[in-house]
Amino acid sequence: MDFFIRHKTILSVCALTGLLVTTANAQFTFSGQLRTRTEYRNGQGSPLREGDTPAFFTSQRTRISAGYSGYRIKAFATLQDVRVWGQDASTVNRTTTADLNGLMLHEAWGEFSLLDTSQTRLGKELSLKIGRQELVYDDVRLLGNLDWLQQGRRHDMALLKWANNGWMLHGGVAYNQNREQKSGTVYNGVPTTYAAGTNGIGTDYKSLQFVYLGRKFSAGNFSLLAIKDDFSQYTTTPTSGTVAATTTYSDATWSRVTAGAYVNAQVKKLGVKAEAYYQGGKYRDGRDLSATFYSLVLSYATTSRTTLLGGIDHSSGNNPGNTTGTSHRFDPLYGTPHKHWGYMDYFYVADGFGTGGLSDVYLKLRYKPLDRFTVTFDAHQFTSTNPIIGLDKVEMNNPSFGQEYDLIGYYTITKQIGLEGGYCVFNATDAMAAAKSVADPKKTATWAYLMVNLRF
Repeated sequence: MDFFIRHKTILSVCALTGLLVTTANAQFTFSGQLRTRTEYRNGQGSPLREGDTPAFFTSQRTRISAGYSGYRIKAFATLQDVRVWGQDASTVNRTTTADLNGLMLHEAWGEFSLLDTSQTRLGKELSLKIGRQELVYDDVRLLGNLDWLQQGRRHDMALLKWANNGWMLHGGVAYNQNREQKSGTVYNGVPTTYAAGTNGIGTDYKSLQFVYLGRKFSAGNFSLLAIKDDFSQYTTTPTSGTVAATTTYSDATWSRVTAGAYVNAQVKKLGVKAEAYYQGGKYRDGRDLSATFYSLVLSYATTSRTTLLGGIDHSSGNNPGNTTGTSHRFDPLYGTPHKHWGYMDYFYVADGFGTGGLSDVYLKLRYKPLDRFTVTFDAHQFTSTNPIIGLDKVEMNNPSFGQEYDLIGYYTITKQIGLEGGYCVFNATDAMAAAKSVADPKKTATWAYLMVNLRF
């Protein structure tokens, strides 16, 4: 009897020891963010009409994150709440509607390694990441987490990751459905809040697949990217008498393919960044698609604290009469427009700016007078790459959209406390007002904000 008791005790101790060792090797992390942004909007995103009054409000993003890292496994989850101060009455306890964002699960993913630790210690990687996750690649032109937007962007997908000797290869697959179903795969991707893509596309993809191949080298990095997103086909029954128009979706899809290359190199004080993409297949409404985009940026560090940048972005678009033929309107997909086309978000966001395409010629200054303080000044000249039809249905002589000037300051109090503020001006033209369908617009738009970012 004592023999069995002693062995049972030994086994229990061994099991407990193993559990303690496993727990000791694992890492748990808890973090959070509270970010408030107070904004004065006097024509942000689109010119205001004469007589319209500016907007003033404070929005808040609150995130609580938990992470786990153990033997060949990682997990991470972020609970997020986004709302405007005063959106909920102080004496009412209710769930905010989807249209007003509110509480949601921003990230929830697990990742496990397909290699043992002897391989991963050598810098090799082969893993599968599944669940709700952010996608951030290169300069977030086509795939980004849209972090400026308080609610951000995320994707529900499976991501296979491989890396070795400076090379990395990622392949992602997503397949969306509205709910659990008994039969069929019909998907209505019309969102209740912010559209999934840019260009005011107004619908989420039914499925998405992408392949990313990147290579790091001593002076920078180079990558190739191919993305295919599929949209549910639909038919629209026109309005008849008192019966409203209806849209019926089917199992079939229209597929769009975007592919191109990106290179970023730094040689002493000179930096060069270039990228180009072609977009083909079908647009989300079934039209044939053939569109292009290219970008070139040169930077030069004049001193250790000052950098000058100059560049051009060019996207193709449609002529005014092209409403049924092949579309040449380029869509930067699921990127972060706020980083590239002006802080006032006039282009490639929910407001839209027509289908004519965009040329953005810009100069940027980065100055760091103090280690914790950085000031940036950006000047943009925006022009349509195709003719613009005015609100009077007559083609306009000048396709210029106008100029934008952005003055932004960043101050880091500590690693956990950051302040950011800016003042921006957009001198809009008649072409800009026509593209935004704004009659009798204010020609000068302004926007100011102050953001407090606390991480803990």
